[in-house]
Amino acid sequence: MSHPPPRPPDTPTPHRRHVPSAAQRRRAAYRRRQTTRSVLVAAASTAVLGTLLVVAVTGAPGWDRVRRSFLDPAIARDALPEVLAGLWLNVRLLVCCAVGALLLGLLIALLRTLRGPVFFPVRALSAGYTYTFRGLPLIIVLYVLTLGVPGLRLQGMPPVLVLGGLALVLTYGGYLAEVFRAGIESVHPSQLAAARSLGLTYRQTMRHVVLPQAVRRVAPPLLNDVVAMQKDVGLVSLAGPIDAVRAAQIATAQSFNYTPYILAGVLFVLLAIPLIAVTDWVTLRSARRQSGG
Repeated sequence: MSHPPPRPPDTPTPHRRHVPSAAQRRRAAYRRRQTTRSVLVAAASTAVLGTLLVVAVTGAPGWDRVRRSFLDPAIARDALPEVLAGLWLNVRLLVCCAVGALLLGLLIALLRTLRGPVFFPVRALSAGYTYTFRGLPLIIVLYVLTLGVPGLRLQGMPPVLVLGGLALVLTYGGYLAEVFRAGIESVHPSQLAAARSLGLTYRQTMRHVVLPQAVRRVAPPLLNDVVAMQKDVGLVSLAGPIDAVRAAQIATAQSFNYTPYILAGVLFVLLAIPLIAVTDWVTLRSARRQSGG
């Protein structure tokens, strides 16, 4: 019996196309039907619930008066330029305060994780800071810094907007410090011991081994705190700066209509949507990484 000649080494092996079995095709078709059914049920239930809410709200006896007082398109159109200008101030304040709070929180967390009796005063001061500003309401910190500190009449006093931003940084720095500290302490001590055995100093170990893992693990709660700060920057208007909330208040006082407040709220929601989407994506990605998916 003659055998076929051997194939040369450089001859590519012909690619065999994978043909799914009948059971695989049935499972895929079943999944597609289930997905379509779920989408249709979700759309129908959402439409029914939305219709019921619209009918319930618009059918209320005082709906016409509420619509005129809170949803007047003409007043919203007139107030839009001033509210947008104030929102730009909120955006700049958010960026500066978020960066400052992240840096301050990381610094406080590092100070609280120092070991050794010589660093006890530093740890005590850091713990006192976190306990104080996590317990104080933000509005009280704002009043103290924007109304009390200028009363000292010191030379070189920063403007009220800077003092309001400082209040946000100090308050949220306390929250972020605990988030960073939780991430640092979640790194297993064996990794620190391994890094030190390789000759790395404590500073190099924190920079190259501990902090990258800690920040990656606590990224979702960090972003959630930034989202919360995005809303609280509007409280700076209590000290006088004309942001979106203050601009809406001025427009409301001029027209005796609350539509500018609704307009400012909608703009804040639109501003938060991208940040919330990024937070959800990071949270989902972190969950998949931890579950091995």
